[in-house]
Amino acid sequence: MTPAVHQGAGSQPAPAAGRPAIGLAVGRGTGPELAAVFERVLRVLTAAHPHGVRIVRSPRRYHSYVSLRAQGGPAEIQELTGRDAEHYERFCRDLAAGGTTAVFRTAINAQSLYLVRRRLRAVKVDLLRDGETSLLLVRDQAQGFYTGENLHTPGEVTRTLAFSRETTEAVVRHALERARREWPDGRIDRIVMAYKFHLLDGAFDAWVAGIAERLGVRIEVFQPDTVNRNLIAHGLPDRTLLIAGNEWADIMHVVLLDRFGAERQESRCTENVCLDPGAAGLVEYQTVHGSADDLAGRDLVNPVATVRAAALVAERHAGVPGAVGAVEAALAALDEAGVRTPDLGGKHSTTAVVDALLDALDPPGAGAATAAAALVGEP
Repeated sequence: MTPAVHQGAGSQPAPAAGRPAIGLAVGRGTGPELAAVFERVLRVLTAAHPHGVRIVRSPRRYHSYVSLRAQGGPAEIQELTGRDAEHYERFCRDLAAGGTTAVFRTAINAQSLYLVRRRLRAVKVDLLRDGETSLLLVRDQAQGFYTGENLHTPGEVTRTLAFSRETTEAVVRHALERARREWPDGRIDRIVMAYKFHLLDGAFDAWVAGIAERLGVRIEVFQPDTVNRNLIAHGLPDRTLLIAGNEWADIMHVVLLDRFGAERQESRCTENVCLDPGAAGLVEYQTVHGSADDLAGRDLVNPVATVRAAALVAERHAGVPGAVGAVEAALAALDEAGVRTPDLGGKHSTTAVVDALLDALDPPGAGAATAAAALVGEP
């Protein structure tokens, strides 16, 4: 099976009528192994689609931090980081221009990634549930320390960053839109923003006050340590919309997963939504875990987050209703049978877990299994 290849800026072909196009960007480390898992599972889940699915793969293998360190010192790392960021940004913009609405990306170096997230004004969205209680985390990845650029001088690195009222309002508006989509009855009990706003001379909280007034909502802005204290002492009420800067949310995401979602990052995928008009409509799916370079080539990386990403892409972007439910049922069967990779206490390889999952999977759509088998060796 030879996936379609991205040729560069402005060359993204229009999707074939009725045939969903899905982007695929692969980083180093365990990226190639997880990309293969994603393609395999997505092909099976979409086998009953009357037109199939077209995978548009970026031709560039993006660096992980570990692979960058092997290339030289800070100057070489900075140059390669910039090249990766420019290429991936262009790839995403070309996908969006061609009508593609989803891209799956394996882990890449954080500095490259956040340069792209700043330019595309990306937010990460994760709905966490604990029984009947739900929390919507919207992580502002478009501004702040993570999105800064570095200037190197002897013995010193100066990092320049920015916050803007325009970006803050775009993030808040999207967060409210997403909350109303997740909770269609319109009930949002609390809107909390967790930012280090005390460092911004009163500008940030003044922006938020103006935004809240314009949108007709009440927004509470807290320092991250206050949010943590309240979380420990009282928890957060049901239907909390939590909008958070990267400086806090990156660290706390796995804690919130444990507290509200009973999940580990190795098994979780999330989505990143592009708010920049030039890439609007493109959603990037990723695993929460990193590149796991120490596991590269050993067939031991946990594939569950990637499998879940394939299910979300199939259901939301490739016209396969029921894909998420079918995959979750198969994962539950694997869990009951003790089929899991070593990081979860199991003894199975990546390939063995995926094989078992596909054996247990009842793909949505009549004749899907037969069609999937026919895809083996498809040119």
